[in-house]
Amino acid sequence: MAQSQIQEQKQEQRLQQAVSQQQLLQSHLIELPIQQFAERIETEMHDNPALESDSENPDLQEYPDYSDSSDSTDDFDSQREREERNDALDAALENIGRDDEDLPVFHGGQSSVEEREEMVYGQSVSFYDELLEQVAEMELSERERYVMEYIIRSLDDDGFLRAPLEGIADELAIYHNIDLSTAQLESVLRKLQQLDPPGIGARTLQECLLLQVDRRIAEEKLHSNNSESSAFGLLLSLMRRVITDYFDEFTKKHWDKIRQAMGLGESQAESLFHELRRLNPKPGASMGETIGRSMQQITPDFIVDTLDDGTVTFSLNNGEVPQLQVSQSFSDLLKEYQNNKEGLSRQMKEALLYTKQKVEAAQSFIDAVQVRRRTLTLTMKSIIQLQHRFFEEGDEALLRPMILKDVAELTGLDLSTVSRVSNSKYVQTRWGIFPLKYFFSDGYVTESGEELSTREIKVVLRELVDEEDKRSPMSDDALSEALKKKGYPIARRTVAKYREQLGIPIARLRK
Repeated sequence: MAQSQIQEQKQEQRLQQAVSQQQLLQSHLIELPIQQFAERIETEMHDNPALESDSENPDLQEYPDYSDSSDSTDDFDSQREREERNDALDAALENIGRDDEDLPVFHGGQSSVEEREEMVYGQSVSFYDELLEQVAEMELSERERYVMEYIIRSLDDDGFLRAPLEGIADELAIYHNIDLSTAQLESVLRKLQQLDPPGIGARTLQECLLLQVDRRIAEEKLHSNNSESSAFGLLLSLMRRVITDYFDEFTKKHWDKIRQAMGLGESQAESLFHELRRLNPKPGASMGETIGRSMQQITPDFIVDTLDDGTVTFSLNNGEVPQLQVSQSFSDLLKEYQNNKEGLSRQMKEALLYTKQKVEAAQSFIDAVQVRRRTLTLTMKSIIQLQHRFFEEGDEALLRPMILKDVAELTGLDLSTVSRVSNSKYVQTRWGIFPLKYFFSDGYVTESGEELSTREIKVVLRELVDEEDKRSPMSDDALSEALKKKGYPIARRTVAKYREQLGIPIARLRK
């Protein structure tokens, strides 16, 4: 009885682990843009001989389901039960095939297909390539360099690391056979944060600003014998104190509260606040401005076509992604072994288990690819449904308020799944190429309860500024009144916030 309970517990634990790994694989594939997805498939095919491209059907629109296509898989479940009862054999074969699970970092690159080159824009040196060039000059162990490059690939476009270290540790362990604690990852991240521009690799805005201030403090020490006694050194110390002790007030721009709490004079406070405003909240974006229009070479993941009658259709950009299938030779070999199970030697049993593992891994990968395809299709279909007017006319003002939750509710997908799809994908439309995040915006609710798109309001605000008399620019109050006349009743403070987000200077600086 006790032995039966142990066997059931082992089976349940293995099943849970398999499900968890499959879910992680699906999540990983979903968030990859098309170029990295193609490279991921190429790597998997190289590492697993049971996975191959279907060269006879390269133009299939759906990935075939191999779960019932071969008799070689019919007896998997019963075979698994017999193998699990044979503890000695399982222990002896536990590490078979483990070496095939070590996967490299996925470097994005430009497609070699000439007809796809016109869809790629941006400079040849990307935001990430700039960081990798700096990493190449650092004194690191091979393992540290590998992990640091992986973390760099996990950075968002603004240079922040929003993926939790625990999740990165899981990915490295499962997909790359690298077992690191979060403390070890933290150590590698600290070294990454020494790269330029200052603030890169921060996980929060507060950490980002502190990294920049600390870098300036270190530079001041190199140029001054006693940085703390120098005027600028004192100013830097005050900046660090504000970010550390008064961050909430700082984010709300409560300058008077900060000045009073720190006992500063007006001139000293003015110099302090001036330097604080010079800190960069998006270090990755500032780096991208020196490189070109885009921080990465971009190939659209979706191609949307708008017909003259207003019909909107779309397709996934398959690019160089092949159709996949389980190798027929592996399936035949597995079938041959299983038809002769009674007469198998120990060596043949080991070969059977190895073959079975590779076939199951190939099928699991194909299943994950299918999930990715369905998830991307559902997400893009719902975005087109919610933003249909934009895809019809291409007018930014027609974008309605839409958040991740709207798409999640419409598709039935998890909120985090929608976020993964939207974070790194691009769509080619009749009106240009846009990041998927472009179609998401908050709503502004008026006193009457009407919901307006903040993007629509910003478009109108931009038009008002472009059309104003440059000899007498409109103040925020005047812009607020003009917006009210156009049907956008928003307060002056909201006008000021949107103006700053658009990078429009105040009135006296627009003359």
